Amino acid sequence: MADFARSDSGAVQTQLDRLAKLSPGGDRLGLERIVQLLDRLGRPQDRLPPVLHIAGTNGKGSTCAFLRAMLEAAGFNVHMFTSPHLVRFNERIRIAGKLVTDEQLAELLTEVLDCSQDIEPSFFEVATAAALLAFSRTPADACILEVGLGGRLDATNVVDRPLVCGIAGLGIDHRQWLGNRLSDIAGEKAAIAKRGVPLVTQRYSPPAAHQVQRKAEEAGAPWIGRGALWESRLIRGEIHYRDSHGALTLPMPSLPGRHQADNASLAVAMLRHQDVLTVAPEAMAKGIRSATWPARLQKLAAGPLTAMLPKGSELWIDGGHNASAARQVADHLRRTARDNLPLVLIFASLTTKDPRAMLKPFAGLASEIHTVPIADYDCRPPTALAELAAELGFRASGNETVEQALGRVGQPARVLIFGSLYLAGEVFRANGEIPD
Repeated sequence: MADFARSDSGAVQTQLDRLAKLSPGGDRLGLERIVQLLDRLGRPQDRLPPVLHIAGTNGKGSTCAFLRAMLEAAGFNVHMFTSPHLVRFNERIRIAGKLVTDEQLAELLTEVLDCSQDIEPSFFEVATAAALLAFSRTPADACILEVGLGGRLDATNVVDRPLVCGIAGLGIDHRQWLGNRLSDIAGEKAAIAKRGVPLVTQRYSPPAAHQVQRKAEEAGAPWIGRGALWESRLIRGEIHYRDSHGALTLPMPSLPGRHQADNASLAVAMLRHQDVLTVAPEAMAKGIRSATWPARLQKLAAGPLTAMLPKGSELWIDGGHNASAARQVADHLRRTARDNLPLVLIFASLTTKDPRAMLKPFAGLASEIHTVPIADYDCRPPTALAELAAELGFRASGNETVEQALGRVGQPARVLIFGSLYLAGEVFRANGEIPD
């Protein structure tokens, strides 16, 4: 799947155009190109502040957001690299708490691309190199790196000695790269483990847990697994966390969904199992309450798209793109809907995803499904998705645009746009909401 970006800055767009011509596009795993590129740039990965490295199928981005919020609440300056961006490339790189500016980004991309001519790096490899270069030149107290795809061969896996590593929720995704079994996927993601560096994880099925344990042992990394060395439970609307350091009672996150309590707890566990950055429980609680992460069960503000819906409607978006994310979203909506608003799903899917598995959790919940394409990406035809939805028992229609799909909502409803972070970015732009 070819990745790309557009920018309103002419200087940035010039470099993005260079990247599009230079890179063959698509996902390309392997460390040879990124290592060669970083060597030419003076190995910026060796000059970073303490690194917190996070992998996972679902929840790793939210875990990064919780880590950043907690660390900043404790008074630290934090770099952060995440992917993908929703509207602007700048969203991927946060330097000491602030999004990279267009001027900074143009200069970083120019420098990286000038060193890349015979390497043919991927889009993600160039983004990673630009982020590491920026982080190496600006003082900060911590650096959060989100794995892009997998872990073992991901471009972020070039830091020899991070402070702590974490793995969020696991699910079946990217089968062509990571394997068809959850245990295979677990092994790929656990390969970010480094000798002597704590590997903090969620609780997994026995086959997946066995692979995580095996990878940790091979690397010489202490495995800090949920259920063994730390635990977290929801009791009467609070997170009750415990580990060998003691027990904490923490608030529920402002991010909707019970699964966000799991992500916040993983962030707490990562911070509690390192000894460089001191984060008091009060800062953890403040970070959990203040953390934001766009396109995760987010209610859209007033704008051109929300204005298209009948009065009394709500427009929500979630960038989930696999079966486990769909189950989490559907579970949240079942538990929290206290009114009679019907749920209408506006849905899209890349060709690499399993739309049947993503739609099944909404059976008996969504009153109708309107399918749409994802502009500029290799996606499943809306008509084919609508036929699949009809086979599953939904009232469904295929549409050429999100606007056309919204126009089919004839009565007040809770409308959820779901199926892809790329679709989420398209929707944010159309509604005039630019994540910052």
